[in-house]
Amino acid sequence: MTDAQDTAADVSLRTPGGAPPDDGGSSAAEAPIPLLEPREGIPPVIADEDALAEMIAAFAAGSGPVAVDAERASGYRYGQRAYLVQLRREGAGSALIDPVACPDLSGLGAALSGVEWVLHAATQDLPCLREIGMVPTSLFDTELAGRLAGFPRVGLGAMVEGVLGFVLEKGHSAVDWSTRPLPEPWLRYAALDVELLVDLRDALEKELDRQGKLEWAHQEFTAIAAAPPAEPRKDPWRRTSGMHKVRRRRQLAVVRELWQTRDRIAQRRDVSPGKVLSDAAIVEAALALPANAHALAALNGYGHRMGRRQLEQWQAAIDRAKALAEQQLPAPGQPLTGPPPPRAWADKDPAAAARLSAARAAVSALAERLNMPQENLITPDTVRRVCWEPPQVVDAESVGNALAGFGARPWQVEQVTPVLVAALSA
Repeated sequence: MTDAQDTAADVSLRTPGGAPPDDGGSSAAEAPIPLLEPREGIPPVIADEDALAEMIAAFAAGSGPVAVDAERASGYRYGQRAYLVQLRREGAGSALIDPVACPDLSGLGAALSGVEWVLHAATQDLPCLREIGMVPTSLFDTELAGRLAGFPRVGLGAMVEGVLGFVLEKGHSAVDWSTRPLPEPWLRYAALDVELLVDLRDALEKELDRQGKLEWAHQEFTAIAAAPPAEPRKDPWRRTSGMHKVRRRRQLAVVRELWQTRDRIAQRRDVSPGKVLSDAAIVEAALALPANAHALAALNGYGHRMGRRQLEQWQAAIDRAKALAEQQLPAPGQPLTGPPPPRAWADKDPAAAARLSAARAAVSALAERLNMPQENLITPDTVRRVCWEPPQVVDAESVGNALAGFGARPWQVEQVTPVLVAALSA
């Protein structure tokens, strides 16, 4: 039994601020305990190959699951690379690794192959871990486990407090982790993020088992571990905030050109694109179509702080978009690969709109009975696709096959099929 489990051994699931609504009313009278220091103190940051090799050997010799976390510099640097990796395993203690100094962690990944990795919100960290050679063969996601178990708050701090009765200090989550050297308070925060992750995993496993959802969670975790890297997003410039205001194709071309210019500059300077030019400024220029740099300077986001050279650079991008031939302009929207937006269903296909309404109500009621968010029970996109083009013969087999074809896991097919059959048959 670990220290944390020992502290909370009198209750199987502590509940201040975090218990599932269907919990049997258990509660912890004790005030949550602030967690101020890692058990063995703040480990030194590993920043050379010798220290890394020693750490890998220690973790390979450890036992049980390994807690894994990564810190990025979102909002400060270009991309989503990891700037600190934290691990903890029984028998090895905690480790902090600088992936800038040690960019290849494939040896560590190989040493932990076959070991269950415990992450919180795994899909956020796995891409940057993959970049440095760390890919789990199996995992346990404590955030997703919390969602499936019906916890109303599933942030790491809320989960640790609600389940284990400890308070984590969360003040450094949004700092610039590319800073070197990293300040001691940040390193303490980072080490504490993995301090109780395995304890949290163990408690959530028990809770999921109690609710009869443990196999469901295992299916979800297996799917996450097996998922290939995400495909590059098509036309990422279309995700510019405020795009709904931009209607004309020429204006869309300006957004595209400014976005692409900004992205090149941000990548070259290794800074967040928003620090180069804001989304609001891009949309402002697209709507105004300024004739020259002087007119551009009068727009929000291009004011007195911007030098002449910068203004000319943005105006040149606008001019390039203005000079495009009609056939070179972007389409008003991306081609639809699935059903139309639900708001259009009533006009296009009233029967499909009725099916969707019935299905949504049925899925919502089921999610409430199972005490989990709707989107974790089944993705809204899957429901839309099945309702737009239902099987020719609506029965349990055909609907189940349709759900599986859209990527639903076996437990989701089992739970959702009966209510969808009823909704599609109404």
